[in-house]
Amino acid sequence: MAPAEDPRFERDARDRLGQRCVRSLVAFAAGDVLVTFGAAAVHDRPSRMTLQVSQHQHIELTPAFLAFTNHSCDPNACFDVERRAVVALRPIAPGDEVTFFYPSTEWTMASPFECHCGSARCLGQIAGASQLPPGALSGHSVAPHVARQLAQRVPPSSGAR
Repeated sequence: MAPAEDPRFERDARDRLGQRCVRSLVAFAAGDVLVTFGAAAVHDRPSRMTLQVSQHQHIELTPAFLAFTNHSCDPNACFDVERRAVVALRPIAPGDEVTFFYPSTEWTMASPFECHCGSARCLGQIAGASQLPPGALSGHSVAPHVARQLAQRVPPSSGAR
């Protein structure tokens, strides 16, 4: 367990996969701001360690411990890119891993992966919102840039000519 830059969180190892993660050391209620974030650097392309904050901006997060916030198809937090805040979607207890739904901010990911979150809502392959079938984002809080791109996506052909 390594301390994070904020005493309310710690960087830890995930039990089943050995990945690094962020754990809360305090309780948060649904709607609480866990922490605000900024950009240590801004890029025009995604990388494994960036967060997409607009259609063409991907940031390296500050505080840096937020880069270890892992994906879940049933997350307990979201990155509100407009307010630059991580917000609790449901109660978070001390010791809980802080997770978010990657396609909520990522249109196309630099490093797609097979999800093993264990949620009944698990989507399997995670490659960004652009790769999800219609309706897969239902019930998830998505960033405005993702919502705009989804609205512009051409619906699948109905087979009519």
